[in-house]
Amino acid sequence: MKKKWIALFLVFAMLATALVGCQVTTGTETPGEGETTTGDAAAPAADLEGRETITMWFWGTEPYAQEAMKAALIDPYNASQDRYQLTVEYRPSVDSDMNTALAANQGPDIVYGSGPAFVMPLVEAGKLENMDKYSEQYGWKERLLEPYYESGTVQGSLYSVPNGISTMGVFYNKKVLADNGWEVPTTIEEMEKIMDEALAKGLYASVTGNKGWKPVNENYASVFLTHYAGPETVYKALKGEEKWENAKVKAAVEKSKEWWDKGYLAGKDYVNLNFSESLGLLADEKSPFFIGPTIAYQWAASYFTGDKTENFGFFPFPATAEVPNETYTLGAACTFSINGNVADDHKDEAAKIIDRMLQPEFTQIITTAWPGYWGTPLKDLTTIDTSEMGYLSTEFIETVKKVSAAVNEGNFGFYTNVFFPAATQQEFVNIEEVWYDTIDVDSYLQRIDKTFDEELQKGLVPPIPQPAF
Repeated sequence: MKKKWIALFLVFAMLATALVGCQVTTGTETPGEGETTTGDAAAPAADLEGRETITMWFWGTEPYAQEAMKAALIDPYNASQDRYQLTVEYRPSVDSDMNTALAANQGPDIVYGSGPAFVMPLVEAGKLENMDKYSEQYGWKERLLEPYYESGTVQGSLYSVPNGISTMGVFYNKKVLADNGWEVPTTIEEMEKIMDEALAKGLYASVTGNKGWKPVNENYASVFLTHYAGPETVYKALKGEEKWENAKVKAAVEKSKEWWDKGYLAGKDYVNLNFSESLGLLADEKSPFFIGPTIAYQWAASYFTGDKTENFGFFPFPATAEVPNETYTLGAACTFSINGNVADDHKDEAAKIIDRMLQPEFTQIITTAWPGYWGTPLKDLTTIDTSEMGYLSTEFIETVKKVSAAVNEGNFGFYTNVFFPAATQQEFVNIEEVWYDTIDVDSYLQRIDKTFDEELQKGLVPPIPQPAF
């Protein structure tokens, strides 16, 4: 135990050194389209010459996050042995790059994915390693929340490990609420009343948008499915036990359109805002709310600075008549798998590195510098110490703990990019067709049924954990 905490202290020291002078950014310094950066600097105490390279591809995140990854994962792994070195490549087009490489039986040792729905076709094509033996070796099934673990299985075997709890909720500006005499809403009616009053005052009802990234639409499709159709209805539809064209799903889609028509989703600026700009407006007191995924914590630090820092808050999506309990839409920031076409010793090392990312120590270290992304879906988060974390990192960990507790109770719904097969997921990205009145709700749901039935027959629906009914 003493050696373990000495090692943890040394990693903290490396992290602090690496992050001196670094500030959180919002993507302006991210590599451009097609550019790739490599996080393979030598570990301070390791001579990497002559070592074999273990490769991992990751999305093209900001420099501060790359430094955090180097200090929390790359350097400690490289310093832990003398045969291999870990190299992480940051690719803005990682999903398409990965599909192309794996199709040619190439690609990195550790396969990054944007969710279990991304993984399913790769499993069907035989491109990923069955990780059952590694799960047994490292105890992953016992360590991870059951619904998350199940989401990475195909026909009972593990092929991907979700890492990074992500859920939809409501970020808010505490000062805006206080200045206007508004309380944090606990019901949807209370929240809608605040949004109406905000619009009357010349504020945004909420700030959000899909500028540059149309799949933002599915965030709102997912949250309305969870809180208006309800987890039971969505579960039955995903299992093929009920059609998508049913009264409850219709009510959820109609509610999303109602919000769109009322201007609750940033009004006409929905198409002109991305998450960074939305958080900037929230920090500048232009709106009470930003309805979005918890990964947005990672960008908030660029705007909620100085005396604004503690104006930033988060609450779960409010209770509705259909879903009165605190319930979260179950999402994942990413998944990790093992390339089935690499050498066996590289597979073993890839599993060892993935296991490092599933430890509470890793979550604690990296979240200190990079809040919002690495909410590892652990059953036990009690060992994560937030006493040395900043405000946003602490708030993020506390949010993850609440989500974890709710998931343990079965109070969860389904994020489309995690549990829906790819073509059906895309149909929910296309929910804006309903918002823009280019298709009526019934025709839209009939189209979803047709798409989903085809994917269900092909076995492309990921495993669906059962929520509490």
